[in-house]
Amino acid sequence: MALFKKKDQDSAQETEQPEQNSTVGKGRPTPKRKDAQAKNLRPLVPENTREQRKLAKQRLRERENREYEAMRTGDINNMPKAERLPWRVYTRDYIDARFNIGEFFIPVALIMLCASVVFTVIFPSPLVSIIIMTLLYLYLFAIVVDEVIMWRKLKRLLIAKFGEQSVAKGMRTGSYAWSRSIQFRRWRLPKPRYKKRGNYPK
Repeated sequence: MALFKKKDQDSAQETEQPEQNSTVGKGRPTPKRKDAQAKNLRPLVPENTREQRKLAKQRLRERENREYEAMRTGDINNMPKAERLPWRVYTRDYIDARFNIGEFFIPVALIMLCASVVFTVIFPSPLVSIIIMTLLYLYLFAIVVDEVIMWRKLKRLLIAKFGEQSVAKGMRTGSYAWSRSIQFRRWRLPKPRYKKRGNYPK
């Protein structure tokens, strides 16, 4: 019996010794999993959210004002990224260089509509009203023809200079050229780089 007791005491001492050595080797006890996870937790919502949103809006407003001023003055280096694309710069220069029939669409349409109202309500004259509306439709038809001719030539030039990417659907180059061509030249944004027409891009 004494022999068995001695063996049990020796085995217990051997079992305790590795645990003590492992504690001494790390210099600290192993942390619990719960404590380790709590230490690594980070708040999902940052502090001072309202103040951060306010600063973000202020920075966005400052950037938009800077880009608008750049488009108004023609400073291409500070324009929005989309306006700095080389084929967009080429498109703007091409549209600004040519005479576009659609540039006068808004004032012509307003004048003809006012004249139509006058000769329909105030001074009824069916013949004059028909003539006015016919002229308006002829003008619209001329705009469509001019836009088609403009885009076909511009598209060839863009593909030759910048490749198919410049006229891809995602680029919306066609709608960009059309919308610019029906605006008054002096009111266009970005501002035309040349004061007079005829300066076609190379």
